[in-house]
Amino acid sequence: MTPLKDIRSGFLDFFGDRDHRIVPSAPLVPADDPTLLFTNAGMVPFKNYFTGAEKPPHPRATSTQKCVRAGGKHNDLDNVGYTARHHTFFEMMGNFSFGDYFKEEAIELAWTLVHKEFGLEKDKLTVTVFSEDDEAAALWKKIAGIPESRIIPISTSDNFWMMGDTGPCGPCSEIFYDHGPDIPGGPPGTPEEDGDRFIEIWNLVFMQYEQQGPDKRIELPKPSIDTGMGLERMAAVLQGVHDNYDVDLFRHLIGASEDLFGVKAEGERQASHRVIADHMRSTSFLIADGVTPSNEGRGYVLRRIMRRAMRHAHHLGAKEPVLWKLTQNLVDEMGEAFSQLERAQPLIEETLRSEEERFQRTLGRGMSILEDALDELPEGEKLPGETAFKLYDTYGFPLDLTQDALRPLGREVDTQGFETAMEKQKETARQSWSGSGDAAPEAVWYGVREEAGATEFLGYGSCDDTGALKAIVAGGERVKNAAAGDEASLVFDRTPFYGESGGQIGDAGEILFDNGARAEVYDTIKRAEDLHVHLVRIVEGEVGEGDAARLVVDQDRRNRTVANHSATHLVHAALRDVLGPHVTQKGSYVGPDRLRFDFSHPRALADEEIDRIEAQVNQVIRQNDASETAEMEPDAAIEAGALALFGEKYGDRVRVLTMGRNLDAADAPYSVELCGGTHVARTGDIQLFKIVSEGAVAAGVRRIEAFTGEAARQYMLEQARLLRRSADALKIAPADLPDRVTALSDEKKKLERQLSEAKKQLALGGGGSAAPGPEDVAGVKLIARVAEGVGGKDLRGMVDEAKSQLGSGIAVLIGVNEGKAAVAVGVTKDLTDRFSAVDLVKVAAEAVGGKGGGGRPDMAQAGGPDGAKAEAALDAVRGALKEKEAA
Repeated sequence: MTPLKDIRSGFLDFFGDRDHRIVPSAPLVPADDPTLLFTNAGMVPFKNYFTGAEKPPHPRATSTQKCVRAGGKHNDLDNVGYTARHHTFFEMMGNFSFGDYFKEEAIELAWTLVHKEFGLEKDKLTVTVFSEDDEAAALWKKIAGIPESRIIPISTSDNFWMMGDTGPCGPCSEIFYDHGPDIPGGPPGTPEEDGDRFIEIWNLVFMQYEQQGPDKRIELPKPSIDTGMGLERMAAVLQGVHDNYDVDLFRHLIGASEDLFGVKAEGERQASHRVIADHMRSTSFLIADGVTPSNEGRGYVLRRIMRRAMRHAHHLGAKEPVLWKLTQNLVDEMGEAFSQLERAQPLIEETLRSEEERFQRTLGRGMSILEDALDELPEGEKLPGETAFKLYDTYGFPLDLTQDALRPLGREVDTQGFETAMEKQKETARQSWSGSGDAAPEAVWYGVREEAGATEFLGYGSCDDTGALKAIVAGGERVKNAAAGDEASLVFDRTPFYGESGGQIGDAGEILFDNGARAEVYDTIKRAEDLHVHLVRIVEGEVGEGDAARLVVDQDRRNRTVANHSATHLVHAALRDVLGPHVTQKGSYVGPDRLRFDFSHPRALADEEIDRIEAQVNQVIRQNDASETAEMEPDAAIEAGALALFGEKYGDRVRVLTMGRNLDAADAPYSVELCGGTHVARTGDIQLFKIVSEGAVAAGVRRIEAFTGEAARQYMLEQARLLRRSADALKIAPADLPDRVTALSDEKKKLERQLSEAKKQLALGGGGSAAPGPEDVAGVKLIARVAEGVGGKDLRGMVDEAKSQLGSGIAVLIGVNEGKAAVAVGVTKDLTDRFSAVDLVKVAAEAVGGKGGGGRPDMAQAGGPDGAKAEAALDAVRGALKEKEAA
């Protein structure tokens, strides 16, 4: 049996002995290639050589390239562990010619290696060629003696390689190995080709063309060769096994995994060991190449790979971080070929250990939720998308991790429901605070939640209470203390401060510590679902974990906020009553200053509809009925008629808020909704409601903005003051103001028309003015005038009138308005064969600082920024006419 490492070195030595430069593997993060997430093929490091962007330092090369396919277009993550040949990390061996040898030598080299060096039997090998590549087919027959029956022409893109829509491309030829009739599957090009009997082991790409567009392809002056052989696949062939995970490298890694967990890689446990072995390779090589776990980009893909392996470690019984212990086994297997593994071993181990510690804190709860959800589902039914989204949003479970956990159970996820929940979150998300606390990774908050438990919220009945400080986060990390001048995020065991959610902003106020320290709370947010996080500036003293404090909410700010929040519930009910039951909430903002309510509706509201909505809300306010709250299960509440507000996350028990009496049936409530926010004790506490605007925010979505209480009263007082001031200025009664404004507007339009007409007459010399008549320039009658205060839109008509006066001639008018110039030139029809209005208007435009202009030979317009040069522009036109005539 040939060890995998000997296959790698044998491949490189074979081509090295044949004048190929042995090139070390490039990093997994492609250099200067934003189109790729990771290096995913052997040719990636040589891409610029093939495109001509760089000159190759040697005409021939060979390498064994590290590759990762776990994100973006090339993503094999979901299949890893469950098939014989899928990996997130793999090695691609290849030989490359940069304009040196081509098809014949490439095929000869390939045949010599696989048949003579590796010893593969001719009868076990089948090749494919592009259907139009008769040359390659003939060469295989000539060089290898393979019969025509095993040289299969393929007409699809499988055998024509393209780098992109444009660039180098060409036919390719694939070599397949026949694992024997005991394995299902047929040769390539047959209906059974997807079976596992015939496995592609090498692909030879003959780059002989350049694609220059959809319909243009030319031959390259220097055809090139790019090949790719999967090391793991070739190892399986040479070691006499069909499954990549049965080759020596994987057997050693899986054996170490079996020893670590004390569980054999058999039955349903086999996939877990395979996932761990594969993911340890990709994780370790990515970390060694500088990728760190994060919540975006390459770091996010790395984290997904790591967490998938950690989930399988949990499945095998791990109760503490253990995967880092397998790093040494990987270094033993691959460190000789990739020395960066050994150098990075401490970093790899520490990164694995810390990430697994974070994940362990949330994995237990997430799996418990998943198991509880499955227990309640009928046999074979898909996991609801909402549950999968909760695992993703709250516990950091990517969708594919949940799917992977369900796979052994034969279960699936309602992916459409998951996507719907994801989209819903995006629609309702508001831009949150960007200070130090909010910048903390979600894993920090999960850790606080696991350690301290949920925050007990006291704010339904109190705005002033006590609590103990459980955690301090600053600069994105847990810290033990914070002192005067610091900004930090504080978590207490209990608090009266409401954390922003459901559209209601978070509370502000102050925290008075028993040790004399004081903190100003400028916002409160929620993290890890039920942690109330206080964003603070430490004003005095120093605080530390365990300190007791008095938490005091800004009462006035809270009262104004809850009035606006309660009003949104009444608005929702009024909208449904006035416009119809199709109305549903699409988002909201509730603060101390105002409220905003977005709702589904296809058209603008009429004034009468706005009046009715406003009147209903104020009528319920005047009822001054007590607001009632009750806790019950969400389904029971909805069945009882409660509306679930858009964007809310509901637990096992929900608060149901009831406000007011139905205006048509006093024994029925006016508004019943699920809501965890804070609200007024009685509807009368809202005091007053006033809509100040209504408009569209998206297709089919409208928005109402409104004030309540004192803000509404102040708004109405200001409107009344404006009304009185306007009426006083016109010396009329306020009730007469609309009619008077209409009359003044009509009079203004009439005067503007008269003024415009007067300016035209003045410019053209009419209306009794003493304006001079037409000039004679180069034997042509010319009207050349500057019209002060005339805009470009009026010039065209004035030029037409001037041309009519001339009968035969040219009119040039320049309107000067607010310092800018508008130019219009007209040429009578009988002169357009000698003079073009387009040419003349360009001359005038250049004189006033403009460029170009356009129109027809008989009429053209242009403009320029320098109206002060209007007379110079007229002189320029006169000069152009004289030059034209002289020519």
